[in-house]
Amino acid sequence: MTTTKPAVFLDRDGVVIEDSHYLGNPDRVRLLPGAAGAIASLNRAGWPVVIVSNQSGVARGMFNESDVDAVHEHLSNLLHGYGAKIDAYHYCPHHPEGEVTVLRIECECRKPRPGMLVRAATELGLDLAASWMIGDRVTDLEAGAAVGCRTVLVRTGYGMRVNPAGLDRDALKLELVAANLGDAVKKLGLAGQAKRAA
Repeated sequence: MTTTKPAVFLDRDGVVIEDSHYLGNPDRVRLLPGAAGAIASLNRAGWPVVIVSNQSGVARGMFNESDVDAVHEHLSNLLHGYGAKIDAYHYCPHHPEGEVTVLRIECECRKPRPGMLVRAATELGLDLAASWMIGDRVTDLEAGAAVGCRTVLVRTGYGMRVNPAGLDRDALKLELVAANLGDAVKKLGLAGQAKRAA
């Protein structure tokens, strides 16, 4: 029998780090206040933490996939200093109007499509219907809701420009609007729930 477990999916830019627009340089990585502590608390509670991020800058020819990997390696190193870790990074390098021909496609992984979450679930043995998707854009919430995740909107990054009153909470499976990632983890009580598979 295959054992599955719930996870917490996080958008990257505007949720974990500052959204500096098309980030391909590790030197520009800046953790948002409280984000590392929130991830560390999820780690301690046994939640797999997975970043799912649209990175169309690759398709646009602004940087390449090795640059994205370098950003993620640097982010992991920063988080390590706080006793925090990301269990997996998934990103979409595609865009239908990209400059790089091979990446100029309508894919299944670019949010609001849920391909990154599905792939992570397959690789890590995750229960999507019991998982959470935390993001600062409606497309994050749509990707999570598409596979049954409960969702949270944070008011950092682009989330400051989203009007929660205008959202279809049922369709988005939106359970909370939080000030930031730390606020979301605290209000949902995720740090106090041990979620390791039995």
